[in-house]
Amino acid sequence: MRAYTPKDNVQAKAYYTDRFYVSPQVAKQDVASDEVFAADLAAIKAKFEVSDAFIQVGQMVVYIKAEDNYGVLELMRDELEYTQLSEMSAIDWLAKDNTFEVFYQMLSMNKRKRIRIKMSIKNGHAVNSVEKLFRSADWSEREMFDMFGIEANNHPFMKRILMPYDWQGHPLLKTYPLEGDEFAAWYEVDKIYGKEARDIIGPELRDTSRVDRYDSTRFARLGHEVPFGTEITGNEPVTEQNYQEDSGVFLIKKLDKKSSVVIDDPQR
Repeated sequence: MRAYTPKDNVQAKAYYTDRFYVSPQVAKQDVASDEVFAADLAAIKAKFEVSDAFIQVGQMVVYIKAEDNYGVLELMRDELEYTQLSEMSAIDWLAKDNTFEVFYQMLSMNKRKRIRIKMSIKNGHAVNSVEKLFRSADWSEREMFDMFGIEANNHPFMKRILMPYDWQGHPLLKTYPLEGDEFAAWYEVDKIYGKEARDIIGPELRDTSRVDRYDSTRFARLGHEVPFGTEITGNEPVTEQNYQEDSGVFLIKKLDKKSSVVIDDPQR
């Protein structure tokens, strides 16, 4: 199986025409407007370089250098009372400047505050594992590696966690096709039956939203129901639908298609 080569138009038929759309951000406030955040930021700046900081949606966002991530999180845990790492992951900005944005969501139960630590790394670079500081980072760092290909140095078990160990590609990259690439289409066929069965079975259809109106085995065709396994000719009569069994449900009025009304006014 040859390795998948990204193509510029792999998502040309996606639901959203702009793969790299950036939604507008909400307003940002100065850190000085919050005494707790201002003190926390001063403590971080006393030991580490901070490129930007602001308050957004009630939490502080702090941008640091990638090599300082372990030290900053250790400072926040031991001195600033941010004892929970509730989330961490990455954002693919490869098309913009060939970087990933890695973030750590920190929570202080004592202060009732949240801080999001952010940093940028170049494509192909690794980050320092923070698993020794926060056990929650164990699976999160593995998922980040699995989905984006970002490795965490000194992690005790840097293997895939969602996809099979021998999977090719990283599904949350923006260049990864929504329906999977060629490797994905043949993965289970090759694993279970062998490559010699490809011509017999065919590639796997990974588009979960695809419904074949002539398929009477796997999907119901509302308004054109036929017995299970019937060969479809395309001339089946329209079938009126009742939305409740004949026995009904106590106190629930039986509704059929003729008496149903489509409401176009969302404010109604």
